[in-house]
Amino acid sequence: MQNYDDILYKLSKSTFRSSFKLKEKDKLYVKEKGLDKIREHTKDFIQKRIAPANLKNDGKQTPMKGHPAFIAQHATASCCRKCIEKWHKFKPDKELTQNEQEYLTGLIMRWIELQIKED
Repeated sequence: MQNYDDILYKLSKSTFRSSFKLKEKDKLYVKEKGLDKIREHTKDFIQKRIAPANLKNDGKQTPMKGHPAFIAQHATASCCRKCIEKWHKFKPDKELTQNEQEYLTGLIMRWIELQIKED
């Protein structure tokens, strides 16, 4: 698995991935809830929506708004198993391991932290 900043740099070169930014209301939500709570939410989203093998709704399970983690998932190519396979090389037809889930959660959180620091 790559260093978070290395993969975030590569993702920043993608026009689509780099188009995602946290809006002020999302940043405020992160600040109000705190990073620990956002990490809990993110971990839960990954575990329930991304980690299972052979998702029936793959490609449609991550909304484009509604929670900072959802936006971050699109920015970090952690939104569906097809994107995860392309960018992170995790096989789409098997359940994600605990280490893979932690990697994705950490990557999402690193992206969110960088977005918050831009203020």
